[in-house]
Amino acid sequence: MKRRTLLKTSLGTSLAIILGQHAGAQEMDDTAQGSLDTVMAFMGAMGAGDMDKMGALMADDMVWHNEGDATLPWIGGATGKEAIFEFLGTFSSNFQTTEWENTDAFASGDTVAVFGKMNGTLTHSGKETGPFTFALRAKVRDGQVTLWHWFEDSFAVSQAYHG
Repeated sequence: MKRRTLLKTSLGTSLAIILGQHAGAQEMDDTAQGSLDTVMAFMGAMGAGDMDKMGALMADDMVWHNEGDATLPWIGGATGKEAIFEFLGTFSSNFQTTEWENTDAFASGDTVAVFGKMNGTLTHSGKETGPFTFALRAKVRDGQVTLWHWFEDSFAVSQAYHG
């Protein structure tokens, strides 16, 4: 029995140390803060429909990839500004965002993660998706977004799209 108590105490102490280190690691260095600021500026420009600002924040070789139901016309990937703007035209002609909330955002070096929830209406069917969650993994180089990897609850979106 003493071994179990000792093991539990050791594991508990180790976990407390690990969690304490992670909790203390929440301050970002300049690179991480710059990456987070770039991604948030890009997201803000997208929400405002400011294509000029978006273009300035996009690397020429930026990659955009949406995970999800491949029957939706905006699921898949695009590389380069022209292809991404074409993709965004397809997305905006099919999906109208009615609610958006970032709930968490983290950055480490050149990588940013954003989590949130949103809602929208599909122009194809006229149906609302209902609230659903999303996650984003983005990368930044020299103040420009190089990767926008989007994950969404495509089941809810697909259900609304296909009516």
